[in-house]
Amino acid sequence: MTAAIRIVLVDTSHPGNIGASARAMKNMGLESLVLVRPQSYPDPEAAARASGAADVLTRARVVATVDEAIGDCGLVIGATARPRSANWRVVSARDGASELAAAAVSRPAAILFGGERNGLANEELARCQALMRIPSAAEYGSLNLAQAVQIVCYEVHLAMRSLAAGRVGTSPELATADEMLALHSHLERVMRATGFMHDGNAGQLGERMQRLVARALPDGGEVRILRGWLAAVERGLRPDGRAR
Repeated sequence: MTAAIRIVLVDTSHPGNIGASARAMKNMGLESLVLVRPQSYPDPEAAARASGAADVLTRARVVATVDEAIGDCGLVIGATARPRSANWRVVSARDGASELAAAAVSRPAAILFGGERNGLANEELARCQALMRIPSAAEYGSLNLAQAVQIVCYEVHLAMRSLAAGRVGTSPELATADEMLALHSHLERVMRATGFMHDGNAGQLGERMQRLVARALPDGGEVRILRGWLAAVERGLRPDGRAR
C-alpha cells in the first residue's frame, strides 16, 4: 500500500540529496521515487548517500515534466516553505500525510518537493490540491531537502500504520492529475470562447479557477459531469462566441 505514495523531486541540483531522500524513503517503507529534471543523475554521490537504499534509486523514474510524474495520481500535495497568496489550502506535514495515506488506497498519490534554491514554481504548485508546510521555528525555518523528505516520510509511515490499524478511514477515489489538467484546459477554452477570460485577466483568473476546482477535490465522475456541461456550453455558442 505504501508504494502507492510517490515522492517526486523536482529540479534537484545536488545528487547527494537524491540519495539521502531515497534512504529516508526506505527507512519509512516508501518505494516510489520520481525525479523531474535532476541536474545530475545517475551520480556516485547519490549512490553513496543512499547507503542501503540503492534499490530505491534503481527503481526511480526520471522524467522531463511534473505532468509525467503525477499524471495517474489522485491527490497531489506540494511541499513549500514560502508564503503564498490566499486561496491555497494549506496542510501541516501530519495532516497532509494522513490525507495521502487515505487517498493512496484507491490510486497513487504524490508529494512534490522543489529544488534546493527556489522550491516549486507556481505552475507546478498549480497541479496540486493542497500545499504542505512543515512546522518549524519562526527564527529559522529553512530545511535541507532531504531533511524535509525524511520528516514527511516519517509522518506518512505513521499515517499508514494508523490506516492499517483501522484508526483512520480511506477517502473517495479522486480524479487523476491528467483528468484535472484536461478539465482546466476545457474550462479555459470555454471561458475564452464566452469572453469571460481574455488576455487582460487570463493569468490571474486561470490560477484562481484552478485553485477553486482543486479545493473541491472532485472525483472522476464529477470531472466528467463538469466537462459534459462545458461541452454543452460550447455547442450552444454561436460562431461569434455569443449564446444562441
